Amino acid sequence: MRPIVAIIGRPNVGKSTLFNRFVGKRLAIVHDEPGVTRDRHYADAHIAGRDVVVVDTGGFDPDSDDPMRMGIARHVQAAIAEADVVLCVLDTTASVPADQQAVDLLRRSDKPVLYLANKADTAELEAASSTLYELGVPELFAVSGLHGRGLADVEVALGKVLPPPEPAPAPRDDGLTRVALLGRPNAGKSSLFNRLSGGEKSLVDSRPGTTRDPIDSLVEHGGRRFVLVDTAGVRRRSKVDEGVEAASVLRAIRSIERAEVVVLLVDASEGIAEQDARLLGLCVDRMRAVIIGMNKMDELTPKQQKEVLADARHATRFAGFAPVLGLSAKTGKGVGALVEHVARAAEQFKKRVPTAELNRFFEQVLAERPPPTRGGRAPRIYYVTQVQTSPPVFAAMSNAPANIDKSYKRFVTNQLRKAFGFEAVPLLVHYRKKKRDA
Repeated sequence: MRPIVAIIGRPNVGKSTLFNRFVGKRLAIVHDEPGVTRDRHYADAHIAGRDVVVVDTGGFDPDSDDPMRMGIARHVQAAIAEADVVLCVLDTTASVPADQQAVDLLRRSDKPVLYLANKADTAELEAASSTLYELGVPELFAVSGLHGRGLADVEVALGKVLPPPEPAPAPRDDGLTRVALLGRPNAGKSSLFNRLSGGEKSLVDSRPGTTRDPIDSLVEHGGRRFVLVDTAGVRRRSKVDEGVEAASVLRAIRSIERAEVVVLLVDASEGIAEQDARLLGLCVDRMRAVIIGMNKMDELTPKQQKEVLADARHATRFAGFAPVLGLSAKTGKGVGALVEHVARAAEQFKKRVPTAELNRFFEQVLAERPPPTRGGRAPRIYYVTQVQTSPPVFAAMSNAPANIDKSYKRFVTNQLRKAFGFEAVPLLVHYRKKKRDA
């Protein structure tokens, strides 16, 4: 699983600017007004040769009696608790008591910490940053998030303190599939968990946020056996007010990486919300098989049920491969169909298509619709092979891969789905240049 790197510090020290630098995109809002980042922001990044999750936090101000600031402090503490490494950002141009409190908090956390003296935009400011050693930090990295100064040294140091990469999991000989239940609070995940496991193994409560930690359970339903993970509900970040619930967000995200199939459960009466789409995007990014379950359909009229399913398919069209099913964890209706879809998705996730079969298929595709000419050059695809399962990844060898446009790549992916039954799995096709024969 990806290590977690949390960025903390008091307001207006430049955490969000550094966050954007590390992830390579302008994702966090950057503004001169202190406290613009009020909740945590997560993004995948590639740092020091490793895939990591970077967490941006709000400004740490433990002495404030402002309820919003107090909530941010709990978020920061939760981020520290879940992080593998912490980047503590200080301001080269000014030091305040909150900096000392942050350093003291991190010293007690027993987590690897790198201290960054940000805003060292010039050689003079870099020299001035040495005054921050008064805080008792062992080492300082003078950096400029605005200009990128000093960040190469930070990445090298970060690579040394990240936990060692986890070895690739050995194939399980039990043949069981890990299925994660994901969704916002009160979508009915615990009720579905209990329906599938045949007992009250997970606390069910109508109040959102009852489940805090993932629970693994061996489940048998309709003759199918799999390992089910019930995860804490993930709500929109601005609604995460308690540190313990904030920590559950990372655990739920991590559960995606532990699973082969994810069931994204949605309250049908509320429909697909922005956070549901965000979670679905995380599943796609991590190449997991996904099934969208619209729960509590028993509370809707037949007409409303049709409208809900149609709206859900439209809202999730960016992941159009994911089946959208209606069900009721309360009555059990549709749960059997969900289990069958999970079983098929697991088979697709692990499926390998023989190269000979793939290329017979591609001969037909190319005969019907060859890649269009682009940039004055007609690209050709010589052959295709599957290079990976769990998830399925393919490689297409071409004379001019850069000249194959996105629309044709989508066409190829869709044809692969139809031909070989990859209905619930993200597919990745790498287009590579074929080397000339010697």
